[in-house]
Amino acid sequence: MPLPAASVSVGSAPALSSSSGTSDVRACRNASINAVIPSAERASTSAPCASSASISSGPACWAATMSAVRPLASTCDGSAPASRAATTPSVSPASSDVRSGGTGGTAGARSKGFGSTPNCKRAVSVASVRMRTTAMSRSIRPRYRGRHEKGTPPGRAARHGLGWRVLDAWVREAPPLLRIALPLALAQMAQNGMGLVDTLMVGRLGPASLAGIALGSMLFFFVSIVAGSILFAVGPLVAQAVGARRPERAADVARHGVVLAALLTPVAMALLWSAGPLLTRLGQDPATADLATGYLRAVAWGVPGFMLYVSLRAFLEGAGHTRPIMLISFVGIGANVLANNALMFGRWGFPALGLVGTGYATAIVYTLMAVLLAIHVVRRDPLHPVLRWARLRREQVGEIARLGWPIALTVGFETGLFAVTAVLMGIVGQTALAGHQVAIQTVSFTFMIPLGLGVATTARVGHAVGRGDPDGVRAAGGVGITLSLAVMCVTAAIYWLAPEFVIGLYVDVAEPANAGLVAFATTFLRIGALFQLVDGLQVAAIGALRGLKDTRVPMLITLVSYWLVGLGSGVLLAFGLGLEGAGLWYGLVVGLAVAAVWLSTRFVALARRVR
Repeated sequence: MPLPAASVSVGSAPALSSSSGTSDVRACRNASINAVIPSAERASTSAPCASSASISSGPACWAATMSAVRPLASTCDGSAPASRAATTPSVSPASSDVRSGGTGGTAGARSKGFGSTPNCKRAVSVASVRMRTTAMSRSIRPRYRGRHEKGTPPGRAARHGLGWRVLDAWVREAPPLLRIALPLALAQMAQNGMGLVDTLMVGRLGPASLAGIALGSMLFFFVSIVAGSILFAVGPLVAQAVGARRPERAADVARHGVVLAALLTPVAMALLWSAGPLLTRLGQDPATADLATGYLRAVAWGVPGFMLYVSLRAFLEGAGHTRPIMLISFVGIGANVLANNALMFGRWGFPALGLVGTGYATAIVYTLMAVLLAIHVVRRDPLHPVLRWARLRREQVGEIARLGWPIALTVGFETGLFAVTAVLMGIVGQTALAGHQVAIQTVSFTFMIPLGLGVATTARVGHAVGRGDPDGVRAAGGVGITLSLAVMCVTAAIYWLAPEFVIGLYVDVAEPANAGLVAFATTFLRIGALFQLVDGLQVAAIGALRGLKDTRVPMLITLVSYWLVGLGSGVLLAFGLGLEGAGLWYGLVVGLAVAAVWLSTRFVALARRVR
């Protein structure tokens, strides 16, 4: 920021001391800046700088400023008075011969060994650059004014107002957002790939084992993701700390996130360990329940690694360092294939444990991923120098938990909605359920892209909040939501125009026995085109709100939208109006659409209040 013009006399420059030593350097520097700034301020309000009719006035403004500033640089070349009591030269623009002003002249200054001359000239240069910023901003600023601001030509506001701000937001936000989001999307696809690998390999054990892992993996996913979602709160807290350039605060959140993960681990393990008897009481086939119980008790040993992995991953997501997450996720797929072969089928001297071996393999893989991520965080991550273990504070654990439990319930509402929809689809019929499985697996896979964009939007909005940048908050949220919607437009077009091609990746569409499945899946995928649009919009809006640390109201919004509107309308359409499976999918679209509009509107309202 330039010094205010009122702080110095415009008509004269301070005397430049010729005394030797540090005080001479400081006096020269201050005198130079105080001499330069009034003249530059005066030049910046001259005709070229005051004109906003054309952007070409910027270079003219800079030339006018430098024409006033440049003569002052020569003052330091030796025109300084020989003593502190010397006469002060005039710096009025009308007096161009400032070199001859004062007593002693050049010879006097140089004979005294005026060693501060370079520092003086450097001060003039620094002040000139500062004034260049001020002068140029006065010339360019009208481009950013809205139509309502005084002095903006009507046509100019239309050309350079909102459109220019939108373009500027995309140029600034899209590249860093994609750098964070793309590795996360690939990491999510890799983790989904682990479940796909388990299903494909367990299928070789027989239908009973396939039914067992379907039941067991659903319960493991529900318990682990709801417990782990509490740790998602680490992300926005770290993002705001990084944006505020407080790495020690980010490290403090990371430490307490690990502590909270350790506290949640025994709870999740106990739920998985005791789920077996509950399955039998819920009317599941005893043989299937026994297989699922063995799987759950084996995979429960992976909960400590899973919780640590989620905590460290949330820390890296908040910091914007997502590439290691992607790489470790791909390592996890390879390790999963090897561990399944060893423990399921008894390869390389290991015992053949069947479905239980799949549970142990998953536990080993999550532990390996957690160890690799921990090694990266404490040894390689840019924030590792501040990751020192320090005294734990109950208040910090409480802050993460308070921000995290609404996130966990939001995830639980969404997961529960799709689980209940699958149960209701089973009432419609086995063929409808098979078609539903094909369609939901497909849309879930492509959903990983907007999910990654949503997490990246959380990080970018949090960074902007941390550095006190309200325009950055709006830009990050707007770009993230728009990018997510754009990606979903592409996938929606594929599902609408070529559903048979997608279904052919799962089953033989030409086989007469699959005709019913293909018919249901085709209908569901075409409805899924609408589903994709609103689903991508709502997940990005949730991510933007989390960046503002707004989690409780979105939790209530999702509860109303998913369960009251979505499930209620789905049941009405499916069983009240006779649309059956299509009615359930239309209900999902309606519920997600209400959530998308509601959440997006809330982000716009909150972003306007950020100061």
